[in-house]
Amino acid sequence: MSVLPVEPLGQSSVIERLAAPHSGPVPFSVEFFPPRSAEEESRLWHAVRVFERMGPAFVSLTYGAGGSTRDRTVRIAGELATSTTLTTVAHLTAVNHSVDELRGLVGAYADKGITNLLALRGDPPGDPLGEWVPHPEGVQYATELVELIGTLGDFHTGVASFPEGHHRAPDLASDTANLVRKLRAGAEYSISQIFFDTDDFLRLRDRVVAADAEQGAKPLIPGIMPITSLQSVRRMVELSGSVLPERVADRLAAAAGDGPEEDRAAVRAVGIDLCTEMSERLIAEGVPCLHFCSLNFARATSEVLERIGVDTRGALAPA
Repeated sequence: MSVLPVEPLGQSSVIERLAAPHSGPVPFSVEFFPPRSAEEESRLWHAVRVFERMGPAFVSLTYGAGGSTRDRTVRIAGELATSTTLTTVAHLTAVNHSVDELRGLVGAYADKGITNLLALRGDPPGDPLGEWVPHPEGVQYATELVELIGTLGDFHTGVASFPEGHHRAPDLASDTANLVRKLRAGAEYSISQIFFDTDDFLRLRDRVVAADAEQGAKPLIPGIMPITSLQSVRRMVELSGSVLPERVADRLAAAAGDGPEEDRAAVRAVGIDLCTEMSERLIAEGVPCLHFCSLNFARATSEVLERIGVDTRGALAPA
C-alpha cells in the first residue's frame, strides 16, 4: 500500500501531546508493530488511518526482539511521522546492539524527524523469558540507554513499567526502584506492560510515588488491550511472564465454551466489556492517558473508545 506524503508538522513531545485538547475523558494512544508482509502492512495502514481520524495523543511502534525488524521499524516509524499527522514514538531496545549501533539507530530516527523514543532493554530473541545477555559493546540496563539517548540531542524519552513486576526482578520493591532509576536518568514518562488487573497498575503508581514523589509526578500510562481470543491472550501472558487473573480467565473461559474451538465472537464481546471496565476505572483513578495495544487492528479498540466517550464517528468508514 502506498503512503501519500503530507507536509511534516513537526513532532511534539509526548508530554505536550498529553496536555493538548482531546476528544473523550482522557487522551488515548495506540501501539502498532512492524508488519512482516505486504498484507500485514496494508492492514497496519488501514488501522493507522482509522485511529488518525480519532486524534490519538500519540502512537508507538514496537521493535523486534534482537533488532529482527530493525530496517522495517525505522522505515515504518518514519512514514508514520512524515506521512500522517500522528506524533510517533519509536521503541528502541538494547538487545544485540553495540553502543555505536544504538547511536546510529537514534540518528536514523532523528533523520526521519522522530524525537520521541521509548527506551527498553528488551527481551532475548527466540525466548523472551530466557537468559538476557548484554552485547559486549552495548549497555546492560535501560537506564544506561536513557542516559545514552540524553547525550545525543534533544530527544524525549519514555520507559517501560511493569504493574506485576518485571519477571526478572526479585521482588516488587526492586522493580519499583529500577523504574525510579530510569525516570531519574531522564525519562519523561512511562508506559506500562499490558495488564488485566487494574489494582496491579494502581499499586505500582502508589509505590513509585512513595519511593520518589518527584518521579511519581511524571505520567505513568497504563497499557491495555481488548481481548479478542482466549487462546491468543493465554499465549501472550505466557511469553511475557505476566498473569491472567483468575476472575478474568473464568469470564473468558465461560464465553469460549466447551467445544473444540472457542466461541470467538463471545470471547471478543467479553474482552471488550473487560477492557471498557478497566478503562472506566483507570479514568476515574486519574490516569493521564490510555495506551491501547492494537495488534494492528482498529475495530475492537475503537469499540472500547466509543464506549468511554471518544468521538469515533466516521473513523471506521473508508477515507
